[in-house]
Amino acid sequence: MPSTQIPVRPDVDAHMGSFGKAMNHLDNAATRELDRVDFDARLRELVRIRTSQLNGCSYCVDVHTRDALDAGESAQRIFALPVWAESAFFTERERAALSFTESVTRLANTHVPDADYALVAAYFDPDEVGALLALIVTINAWNAMGVATRAWTPNDD
Repeated sequence: MPSTQIPVRPDVDAHMGSFGKAMNHLDNAATRELDRVDFDARLRELVRIRTSQLNGCSYCVDVHTRDALDAGESAQRIFALPVWAESAFFTERERAALSFTESVTRLANTHVPDADYALVAAYFDPDEVGALLALIVTINAWNAMGVATRAWTPNDD
């Protein structure tokens, strides 16, 4: 299947290099928080994929789908991720994380209501919620850069 060339606007490395480096630092900080609370690697990737699906970042969907598979996630659950709320493949804890992910990602519409926070807080302790929030904020920032600049495209392999 031939690939379509998507024009880059602007080139992140050429026109916002220091910001790109700052994003890497943010990503590393979020990862340290996730590691500190021993946040499940497969759930990390499901959160990254779902956020990227909602934001329309094809590169991040591609990268994090591969990462999820490498972390041991099943293809079946990845395929079901867009309809996780109607799927029996996810635990209640995962569903709380995915619900919170969607609420935070759509915050302009949801304003992350108390009920959404209460649900995630029922399954995650405050440090875990903090790490999850750091993950969601970071992947949303990456998605914003990726979609706005078209700096990265999925691999064809």
